[in-house]
Amino acid sequence: MTENAKVTRAAGIVGAATFLSRVFGFVRDVVIAGYFGAGLASDAFFVAFRIPNLLRRLFAEGSLTVAFIPVFSEYLTRHGREEAYRLARSAMRMLSIILAVAAVAGVLASPVIVHIIAPGFTASPEKYQLCVDLTRFMFPYIFFIGLVALCMGILNVLGHFAAPALAPVFLNLAMITSVLLFSPHLERPVFGLAVGVLLGGLLQLLLQIPFLIKNGLFFWQKTKIFHPGLKRIGKLMLPAVFGAAVYQINMVIGTLLASLLPEGSVSYLYYADRLVQFPLGIFAIATATAVLPSLSKQVAKEDFDGLRETFRHAMNFVFFITIPAMVGLVVLREPIVYLLFKRGAFDVETVRLTATALLYYCAGLWAFSAVRIVVSMFYALQDTKTPVKMAVVSITVNVLLGIGLMGPLKHGGLALATSLASVVNLLLLIWALRQKIGMLGWRQIMSSAAISSVNALLMGLVVWGTAGAIIPRDHHSTLVLLAGVAGSVGAGVVTYAFLGYLFGGSELGRLVRAFRRR
Repeated sequence: MTENAKVTRAAGIVGAATFLSRVFGFVRDVVIAGYFGAGLASDAFFVAFRIPNLLRRLFAEGSLTVAFIPVFSEYLTRHGREEAYRLARSAMRMLSIILAVAAVAGVLASPVIVHIIAPGFTASPEKYQLCVDLTRFMFPYIFFIGLVALCMGILNVLGHFAAPALAPVFLNLAMITSVLLFSPHLERPVFGLAVGVLLGGLLQLLLQIPFLIKNGLFFWQKTKIFHPGLKRIGKLMLPAVFGAAVYQINMVIGTLLASLLPEGSVSYLYYADRLVQFPLGIFAIATATAVLPSLSKQVAKEDFDGLRETFRHAMNFVFFITIPAMVGLVVLREPIVYLLFKRGAFDVETVRLTATALLYYCAGLWAFSAVRIVVSMFYALQDTKTPVKMAVVSITVNVLLGIGLMGPLKHGGLALATSLASVVNLLLLIWALRQKIGMLGWRQIMSSAAISSVNALLMGLVVWGTAGAIIPRDHHSTLVLLAGVAGSVGAGVVTYAFLGYLFGGSELGRLVRAFRRR
């Protein structure tokens, strides 16, 4: 199997697992929306949960994984499996100590953290105190999820992608179960969600252990607590904190500014972001997860021609999928939000305001996706400094645009600022990558993206016409609305596939072949 075929296959496995996770994530959000709506309790929880979740993305998946995979791949390729496993055992011991200290520090510093992340909450003592209490309760989640991220890096290099990708399913199931079983019996019902977060973190970690053992990696075997490879991982990890998670940092900035807007603004952005995360996670993040071990292996072997070819394949694949997803979400944004969330305390006005945020987030979906692939290329090359420099510029742009746009566009302006900042980040990264390793076939990538864009626009017209004909304007019947949305999406998929076949596109062929192999 060629490296491109391996990447496509791995992306399919991760994407399928991520799809399942997103389905349960949707059920989780429906339960939260119906039980808590968009108000004091939901705002407090989303901010409190975003704090350990941000640390997970920054210091675990966002930097630990991308710093660990290239070094672990190099040890596996050049020094053999046993030496690579010594590095893995040492990393597990060292990381456990660091995460335990971080969890305790986070619990103690929760009031200060909440004040920094959501300063607008201080105007409401009740909301502020609730957010602080939730943050303290959930901060130990970072211990479990940090170890999960390390396990993910190990298993992905060894060619196993399913268990790490399925881990979030257990978090969603734990949160859903906790809301239904615990929240009705608690004095502060939102703490049922917090219990689910901690249980979910533990279950995610337990899921990885059997697969590590199956691959012959036993963490209880004797090893040094400090392996020479840890120093290299640390040097890569520190700057990677910013470079790998620009999107997450921008989202926190949006939360901070949204806390200064009318109540519910944080929740509108959250629900819209969840919808954008659906295609982003299934396709873009799945592809980035699948391609990093392959790129790292090619760098270790000094196969730079193969490196360029794998990179082009990943970029073409991501654009082929995310561009039509972006167009489809824009056209069907309000019916989708209505269908997924309109129940209980989530009223028609909340639907409209959430759809507005979704529109502006969708404008940057293609850039959010492409950034993940380009950043993976830098990390495979063990260059974490360049993404940091670009991240600083992008974050600055996001702050300035957010402040300027939140006045006229309210929460929609914050979403748009995040999208525009991501576009700036992508362009800067592309320029830097070309300076670093020369030509990567951007003409072919842009040609493929242009074809995908034209096909997606034609598809959007079909979806718009179909939706106008079969989706009821009053949205009163859930079943009729479901059928209308499904019919519109189906018409879009068929149209895009037909146009891809008619006007050529190797990505469609690779997808079909990968499906047949599975």
